[in-house]
Amino acid sequence: MTKFVGAHVSASGGVDNAPLNAIEIGAKAFALFTKNQRQWVAKPLEHSTIDAFHKNLEISGISPKHILPHDSYLINLGHPETVQREKSREAFIDELGRCRILGLDKLNFHPGSHLTKLAKKDPFYDEKLMQAELECLDVIANSMNRAIEATKDSGVKLVIENTAGQGSNLGYKFEHLSHIIDKIEDKSRVGVCLDTCHTFTAGYDLRTREAYDVTMDAFGRIVGFEYLMGMHINDSKPKLGSRVDRHASLGQGEIGWDAFRFIMNDSRMDDIPLVLETIDESIWADEIRALYALIEK
Repeated sequence: MTKFVGAHVSASGGVDNAPLNAIEIGAKAFALFTKNQRQWVAKPLEHSTIDAFHKNLEISGISPKHILPHDSYLINLGHPETVQREKSREAFIDELGRCRILGLDKLNFHPGSHLTKLAKKDPFYDEKLMQAELECLDVIANSMNRAIEATKDSGVKLVIENTAGQGSNLGYKFEHLSHIIDKIEDKSRVGVCLDTCHTFTAGYDLRTREAYDVTMDAFGRIVGFEYLMGMHINDSKPKLGSRVDRHASLGQGEIGWDAFRFIMNDSRMDDIPLVLETIDESIWADEIRALYALIEK
């Protein structure tokens, strides 16, 4: 098997429950939060929980390399305010440590937001926006370098997720990802997760063979497939280029099934976690089976 499909499963009641929840839907990969994603602080993982996680992971047959933990939604490595930025950095380093303790080698995160409010009627709007974005991208890269230095013995990779570009969120252009990676001192510790919904609503089409090839060729040229370490597999409620982040179940949004068939038959997506974040978890098992059925013999 070369494709490893799963979903972002619940870790409610303890991270050790996540592999069991993955088993229930027939997953060969999964994502999870290693702590409450809407709280800054969490108590350290207990030895009994860690042991149970490893035991349940062995039962699941899922390899740690096909697990894509996600950090807290509160973290903003590009925050313009020093206090909030340092708080984010500390929380991010803690999450990298939790991944290491669980034996996981990746941490997926949204790069950050500049939070700058600009008036579109300002004649210098475009220039000011570009400057705000560049400054924030540099802050994000600096935050990542500091996190890598603080965890240099762990080997956990920092996996940047592309975004839809909603609000002041950065990472919606492949050039943003490239800019960050270029400034990372230890590039062996950095990777990228492509979210299909985010990619589409950021303006990169995936719906036809030609459009898919154009988008993926651009990713390969600007970022590089050597950095692709996971994907989030989602359809999109909003239209192409809308810059709005709203996931849909597969085949029930603006992207449609063809894009997922292209992905399931693209060797560049072999041996990485392909993780559903679609909105109806009751049909995740069906969506996983449907994705595997797209593989051409």
